[in-house]
Amino acid sequence: MTSLYKFASGASLVLLLSGCASLSGDAGFSAAAGISEQRTGARASVEGRLPRNEDDARALADVINKKLAQPLAADDAVQVALLNNRGLQASYWSLGVAEADLVQAGRLQNPVFDFKRSHGGGEVGYERTLTFNLVGLITAPMASRIEGRRFEQTKLLVANEALKVAADTRRAWVDAVAATQIANYAMQVEASAQASAELAERMRKAGNWSSLDQAREQAYHAQTVAEVTHAKKTAVATREKLTRLLGLSGEQTAKYRLPDHLPDLPAAPRELVDIEQVAVTERLDIQAAKVDAEQTASTLGLTRTTRFINVLDLGAVRNTEGGTATRGYEISLEIPLFDWGSARMARAEATYMQSVNQLAQAAVVARSEARESYADYRSSYDLARHYRDNVVPLRKQISDQTLLRYNGMLMSVFELLADAREQATAVSGYIGALKDYWTAEANLEAALGGRLSTNKGVQP
Repeated sequence: MTSLYKFASGASLVLLLSGCASLSGDAGFSAAAGISEQRTGARASVEGRLPRNEDDARALADVINKKLAQPLAADDAVQVALLNNRGLQASYWSLGVAEADLVQAGRLQNPVFDFKRSHGGGEVGYERTLTFNLVGLITAPMASRIEGRRFEQTKLLVANEALKVAADTRRAWVDAVAATQIANYAMQVEASAQASAELAERMRKAGNWSSLDQAREQAYHAQTVAEVTHAKKTAVATREKLTRLLGLSGEQTAKYRLPDHLPDLPAAPRELVDIEQVAVTERLDIQAAKVDAEQTASTLGLTRTTRFINVLDLGAVRNTEGGTATRGYEISLEIPLFDWGSARMARAEATYMQSVNQLAQAAVVARSEARESYADYRSSYDLARHYRDNVVPLRKQISDQTLLRYNGMLMSVFELLADAREQATAVSGYIGALKDYWTAEANLEAALGGRLSTNKGVQP
């Protein structure tokens, strides 16, 4: 009996000393923050921790207000979203749950002490039992490894969620700035169309224009009014979408300003090497799927280890009946009479094959998205460059020549106004093409799992 106590005590002590992990204090946040910061180029926290109290909230508000005090650039918008998006904050705290599970898996289950007192026939009986869960002791190292992989998977998924928020914010920023730019230009066109309509009215009254020409100008003006209304509506919607991603509320929603126009087109597009391999290697969702498959395989191994041992408890027993004390021990073992664990094995193997095929499908999707995004990126760049280098300059040249001819009384006012409309169409087309390019770049970054400037497969 003494040796039994020594075994139980020694086993408990060994596990407590070697297997007990401790909580990190930051809920595992720094592990994921480093990944997201490296891939987005933006900090994911203030002073390296998640907001927990009013002091942290004030420090966060100070950082955000400094960003909002000047026109919000795309990188600054991403920074604010990573710091302030509450949905992303909730994802960060899932790391705390995974870390707690990891620490718990490394700790031995508490022993159970049973005490029973009985009396009758003038006799009083006592029964004392101290029980240890041997299954927990045997499988604790493997359970710790499984929870460790689960924590690694959660870390990758949380970091990937941060990348998604960053990409969504960058796209929303592009949409909002482009919508504002289009709305401002639409108002300029509308003002010009209004002046044209008023001129047409005066010329008709003077007998220089027909009612048909006047109606054309009025119709064009009415169309520009509708386009201004639509552009303003789009500008409001895109700004609100960006506001939601930034996590702003109250006075902050009206406080922040956006640039008046999109950034200029780069001198040349980026050249990518082995685009599919980059996506498969660098994307965090692929890495998380790999960890999931490994974790499932480990779980299958654990199932095989314990398929016949579901409840195995070792207990030390001390009974006292009357004046006689007896000692001993008991072992409870489930006998596999009806359930030999085949169903659990089949379920584990099916789960593993499911995770393997999910990983393969994720790789197929990643390769396809990389090819599609890169093709869209290059074609969007070519189209925007075509507008910048050809369409807009030609329309300006034509406009200048038309104005000269009009000043020389070689063209009518109607021809001058028609040319102005065509020039407005070209400028609007260039703004749209520029928006498509910056959106395509954000999509490409999302497909490759990080900013192009930090991606290993990208050449400047």
